[in-house]
Amino acid sequence: MSMGKRLGAEFFGTFWLVFGGCGSAIFAAAFPELGIGFAGVALAFGFTVVTMAYAVGHISGGHFNPAVTLGLCAGGRFPAKDVVPYIIIQVIGGLAAGAVLYTIASGKAGFDASAGFASNGFGDHSPGGYSLHACMVAEFVLTAFFLIVIHGATDKRAPAGFGPLAIGLTLTLIHLISIPITNTSVNPARSTGVAVFQGSWAIQQLWMFWLIPLIGGAVGGLIYRYVLETRD
Repeated sequence: MSMGKRLGAEFFGTFWLVFGGCGSAIFAAAFPELGIGFAGVALAFGFTVVTMAYAVGHISGGHFNPAVTLGLCAGGRFPAKDVVPYIIIQVIGGLAAGAVLYTIASGKAGFDASAGFASNGFGDHSPGGYSLHACMVAEFVLTAFFLIVIHGATDKRAPAGFGPLAIGLTLTLIHLISIPITNTSVNPARSTGVAVFQGSWAIQQLWMFWLIPLIGGAVGGLIYRYVLETRD
């Protein structure tokens, strides 16, 4: 598959993840009387991964996340030379989704992106008031386990065709655990896509939602590669 088509698949997949997941948080989580709440947002993020993994995963591998790309590289599943192009296009896809979300949201009277705009945060900007240390631990552990599941679900010995379901359900579980802690990142492209439009504290805290998921993703890939994987 040509690099152009692979990058196109990553763009649309990341766009859909940010648009669907963050969009559900912005528009539907607390909608008067009919809000979908944390559980609904968690499911939305999981559904975006499942749907796009089946739609374009056969083209690009269905990463949609810089931490996944780096983790797959660390796990020996993805070539190092392709890591940077994938991450760049994922960030562009996330920013494009953030721009569309901002355009839609700003059509409502009283909209104020600085109020949060589905951004990730720690300390005073953690939904539950969790400290930087606590948020770092949560993001690290959850991203590492996400990569362990991704490696295991896509292993050639795993049941064929069920990988996207396992991965999407894992992302749902991750959100159910950590929305109150960090509003759930485990994905630097997702964090960047909305932080830029939030415009203040989300940009200042964005470093953590790059650094820790990338480290966690790499560690998860290494754990599967050297501890869990069975080689012929």
